[in-house]
Parts: sequence; C-alpha cells; structure tokens
Amino acid sequence: MQNIKERVAYLKGLSDGLGITHETKEGRLLIAIIDVLDDIAESIEMLEENQNELDEYVDAIDQDLADVEDEIFEDYDEEDYDEDFEDYDEFDENGFVEVECPNCHEKVYLDKDMFEEEDEDGEIVCPNCDKPIYFVEHCHCDSDECDCHKE
Repeated sequence: MQNIKERVAYLKGLSDGLGITHETKEGRLLIAIIDVLDDIAESIEMLEENQNELDEYVDAIDQDLADVEDEIFEDYDEEDYDEDFEDYDEFDENGFVEVECPNCHEKVYLDKDMFEEEDEDGEIVCPNCDKPIYFVEHCHCDSDECDCHKE
C-alpha cells in the first residue's frame, strides 16, 4: 500500500517540478486528478489497516472458540457413535430416513446416498444449520440382560 502513496507523492512532486499550476485548464485538471488519487490512496490505506485489525480480532475469536470446543468436547468419544451408516435400517420405502438434528432440532430427511457419500470426517452435515449430525448406535431389544442397557 505504501507503494501507491509513494507514487501519488511522486506525481505531486512531478507536477510541482513541471510548474503545473491552476492558471491553465489542463493544470487544474491534472492537479484535481492527483488530489483524487491521493484521497483514494489514503482510503485504501485506512481500509487495509481496518482489515488487519479485523483479521487479528477474528483470529482471537477463533482461538477462543477452539478453547471452548476443546472444553465442551473433551469427553467426546467417537466410539459412542455409529460410523457404519450403511447398516442404518430405518429407511422408508423411498430410501429416506427422518432424523431430528440434535443442534437445531429441525426434522431433516436423509437418503441412502448421503450415508454413502459422507464427508472426509465421517459425518453428515445438517442442511439447515450446517453442523454435523452424529448417529448413536441404539439397541432395540427389550432384554435387560443385553449389554446395551449397561453403562
């Protein structure tokens, strides 16, 4: 950015050195153009400073959010969730399953293709809130002797 300010300063010096004044129509035009360029360069410099401040602020927020996520999800155990979505057996006759998103609590309909084309993290993302939907493996048996009822 400093390069633009230097170039505008050079143009001002050049116009002074060439003796361009407000006495001629061309002189008034050239001086006005140089003044506008100087204003534009100052505006760009201010925008760049503001952008740098915003970048620092966003980085600080991102770090704070990462700390909060670490605190919240420190007990998260991936083994509690069913990674094998192909065994999900509650599809309707059209190949869709209705799921309530645990984040936004909206009902979403997922088809078999979504279970096969999960993203690289092994999760399906809610189309409403863009947060991951995890599926907990449930046992549907009524037996008290089953290991699924023990914690």
